[in-house]
Amino acid sequence: MGSLSLTSIHKAFCFCFLGRAGPAPNLGAPFISDSGAFHPKPFWKILHHFLWYYSTGRTMVDKKRKRGRKNSNSASDGTPETLDHQHPVATPASASSPGFSVPVSTAAAAGETTVDSRAAASRRARKKFKGSSPERRSSRLAELNGDCSAPLNVEDDERVEPPPPPMPSWETVARVVPAMDAVVKVFCVHTEPNFSLPWQRKRQYSSGSSGFIIGGKRVLTNAHSVEHHTQVKVKKRGSDTKYLATVLAIGTECDLAMLTVSNDEFWEGVSPLEFGELPALQDAVTVVGYPIGGDTISVTSGVVSRMEILSYAHGSTELLGVQIDAAINSGNSGGPAFNDKGKCVGIAFQSLKHEDVENIGYIIPTPVIMHFIHDYEKNGAYTGFPILGVEWQKMENPDLRSSVGMAPDQKGVRIRRIEPTAPESHVLKPSDVILSFDGVDIANDGTVSFRHGERIGFSYLVSQKYTGDSALVKVLRNSEILEFNIKLATHKRLIPAHIKGKPPSYYIIAGFVFAAVSVPYLRSEYGKDYEFDAPVKLLDKLLHAMAESVDEQLVVVSQVLVADVNIGYEDIVNTQVLAFNGKPVKNLKSLADMVESCEDEYLQFDLEYQQIVVLKTETAKVATSEILTTHCIPSAMSDDLKT
Repeated sequence: MGSLSLTSIHKAFCFCFLGRAGPAPNLGAPFISDSGAFHPKPFWKILHHFLWYYSTGRTMVDKKRKRGRKNSNSASDGTPETLDHQHPVATPASASSPGFSVPVSTAAAAGETTVDSRAAASRRARKKFKGSSPERRSSRLAELNGDCSAPLNVEDDERVEPPPPPMPSWETVARVVPAMDAVVKVFCVHTEPNFSLPWQRKRQYSSGSSGFIIGGKRVLTNAHSVEHHTQVKVKKRGSDTKYLATVLAIGTECDLAMLTVSNDEFWEGVSPLEFGELPALQDAVTVVGYPIGGDTISVTSGVVSRMEILSYAHGSTELLGVQIDAAINSGNSGGPAFNDKGKCVGIAFQSLKHEDVENIGYIIPTPVIMHFIHDYEKNGAYTGFPILGVEWQKMENPDLRSSVGMAPDQKGVRIRRIEPTAPESHVLKPSDVILSFDGVDIANDGTVSFRHGERIGFSYLVSQKYTGDSALVKVLRNSEILEFNIKLATHKRLIPAHIKGKPPSYYIIAGFVFAAVSVPYLRSEYGKDYEFDAPVKLLDKLLHAMAESVDEQLVVVSQVLVADVNIGYEDIVNTQVLAFNGKPVKNLKSLADMVESCEDEYLQFDLEYQQIVVLKTETAKVATSEILTTHCIPSAMSDDLKT
């Protein structure tokens, strides 16, 4: 390119960018086009870009350059793609003007003006400009472009940039989160019982979940991760080996399980996790595990959103729980939740899935975890969480409080019913008002002081105890304050939430299949929505009925295997058996024993809704063996009923 005057350059620039010739440029002012578009870069900087394109033979199309877009450099010039507001570091061989760089090889190959002469022309052009000083132009440039890290050098116009920060090495990253090495993946093969056909099991299936290593060469995970397990294996992070694991304990109520591995190689090079204190609201938590979506370890983060007594879906119990907004997906179960100090403050176990909610996950907090661990260490097995076997009523109404003789400064809850199987049934009575538990006053709404600004249900105090522990309960009875030292025990439900890994019980006579009702049985018969689809009478007993003795069961006719002997009874299904030959049915074993030892001519079963089933004893027992053969049933009763 020949010598260029500033005027000719400006005219060419205006024709390329504006489509017309323009007045003499103000080199230091921001550029404003005819359309009113504002370009924050000073005119001299846009001019320098134009010079570079002009010198390399580029043809500028009729469009405006936008700040923040990438330069479209050709692949042949070997220059990297940079943003307009990024400034390449000048080299001794190619000094450039601010915000503008020219490849030396390109200029030389094209036979154009060298970079040095072009830089000199640029300096002469700036000398003619009677505006602000270079220092002020630099501050103006920083103000407009947001770049204050690379000041101009007045002497040589070269930009001096600070060196980039060093990238962290893999070793540095590994040292930041060493606790993640203790997180393992749990592989389990499950073989669930078939509660609808209790003499057989369902098809086996596999699942993957998370766990982590604790002291004593043990691994913690969720109970539902290893429920009905046939085989359990664990794999460490970064390892390709799966190790066989043994289940030491399963806590169905708290949804926790403890494993161990006999192979010493598994424990090499891994430090157990440490437990932290109960987190506070808004504390940061990080959930680590192996959720669905990949095979490698996953990390999600959030904060503590809520802390209260909540329902544990697997255990069908209410214990202390922590709500977080970190994502918890299938496979995260059993994985630890870390605080900002790298200590475990909970175990992921469930999340709330609903169209009206987002990011609601739950972790089992450290008080529940430590209770499970200490229970196993103390008793050599899991004994469960004790309860205070009473149903209570709030005392927030002033008239209700005065009617039972409560003073204005007294607070508490009224006992509605007492579990007949609970130890406290011998000392407490309905209409007693519980004022305090172990010295902690109970409010009229059933809460106790928890932490600063927080209250929680008083059942939290009960759950901190162990089975067999004693507690001091203060009650108000007939305007008199009484104190009782009560021994705590676990809950005995008429319809249990779990059968704790045992096969279901059954008894068959003349095609009638008798079974004991449990929550897994209802789920097998009516699906996961059994709370809506099961018969009302069964649901009423599930929610409100209390066992009169520790061995009481709810026995039903599950189904009738059709045969000639039971004609007319085919439609009986899931109907409770109340009595046999005039004697009440206490449980399934008592029914089996009475039928097997019956010498009467007829077998009569009294069912609910005033139904009866009558069969000839001799005919019924003969037909039973034929029915068992037809349906490939190995025995007329389960093994637990034979002893």
